Amino acid sequence: MIRRFEQRMRIADADHGVVYRNNAEFCGWPFVSGFWTTAQGHHVVAFMKKPSSYREASEVNHDEVALVGPQMVTLRSQDGGYSWDPKSMRLLFDLSADQNAMFANARTDYSDMPPIDFTNRDVLVASGGTPDYFRPHSRAWIRVSTDGGESWRPPLLAPNLGWPSLSGHASALVRPDGVSLVFLTAVGADGWGRRPVVYASIDDGTSWTFLSVITSKHDDGAADGDRNVPLRFGPHRYFYPRGITLPDGRILLSLRCQRDPTSLLWTEIFQSDDGGLTWRFLSRVNDWGAPGDLVRLADGRIACVYGYRLPPFGVRVRYSEDEGRSWGREWVLRDDGGSWDLGYPRVAEIAPGKLMCVYYMNTKDDPIQLNGGVRHIARSVFSAE
Repeated sequence: MIRRFEQRMRIADADHGVVYRNNAEFCGWPFVSGFWTTAQGHHVVAFMKKPSSYREASEVNHDEVALVGPQMVTLRSQDGGYSWDPKSMRLLFDLSADQNAMFANARTDYSDMPPIDFTNRDVLVASGGTPDYFRPHSRAWIRVSTDGGESWRPPLLAPNLGWPSLSGHASALVRPDGVSLVFLTAVGADGWGRRPVVYASIDDGTSWTFLSVITSKHDDGAADGDRNVPLRFGPHRYFYPRGITLPDGRILLSLRCQRDPTSLLWTEIFQSDDGGLTWRFLSRVNDWGAPGDLVRLADGRIACVYGYRLPPFGVRVRYSEDEGRSWGREWVLRDDGGSWDLGYPRVAEIAPGKLMCVYYMNTKDDPIQLNGGVRHIARSVFSAE
């Protein structure tokens, strides 16, 4: 507990670079799009991109960006994230297409395709939301690659099974028994209540179905507060679940909580000791900063990397030496953001003690400014302090 409140420090050896930038596009949200490490050690990141001239405020308004619909694409790095091949770009999901037409005769399983071995590191599981996240009419889709992200099977619609609405956000893991768990967020009929839920694969990956709810019913994710704001900017609790498996089979899961998504948001940790059937609160990672991505390091520590949306804007890291029960001092990875509109990181250990994370960024010294600089996908490689 004392170490948690040691003075924050700056990471000394951080190497920052650009994954993808186009001055005529808004690019963002790797956390909810996808990030994988293949059997060859390649890293594949997914993110959303949409045309933007950076002249009108609506072009960076998240409701407007999502309403019209961006494209979700992937890029590949073969050298630990130091460089990203633009020729490797693949379309993962087209949110600008007519979603009702796309899913008019929705596929709900892969029963006509070969079975899936989720323990194969070239099997990648993606998920997302359509036609928009966390709306009363949202549906969750799941999509699988069996060749390390070179190609993707058609998307499936996850069954609602009584939930008014489901949203996916690129969150999946494999249990020791080979079952794929996909973490989704269920949303109430009015759009305000949110509960993170778990779906599990059946029949060798033929389909996924409901397994459990992570938070209790009395806390449905709708924190009390002003509802005279767009749903996306409300004071919500408990969404964006993201899990990792520990060597003994326990699952740690990060959840985002917020009073205001442009500033006051934080990360909490839940734990399951029984393969995702039941869950309990374990710890709060930080004062502010979410969503937080988790990785277990070779030395046994857990790293949590998160965007920081209070000045100075940027990306920060904390480490746990006791498997998520407590967290040490805060480390500043970068703090040169031009506005709150950044973060959503994903992280991997590329060598013992060496981390690489990808996130979306805008910088205060960018010559193009619209509530911050051009939204682009950035990466940082750094040592775990």
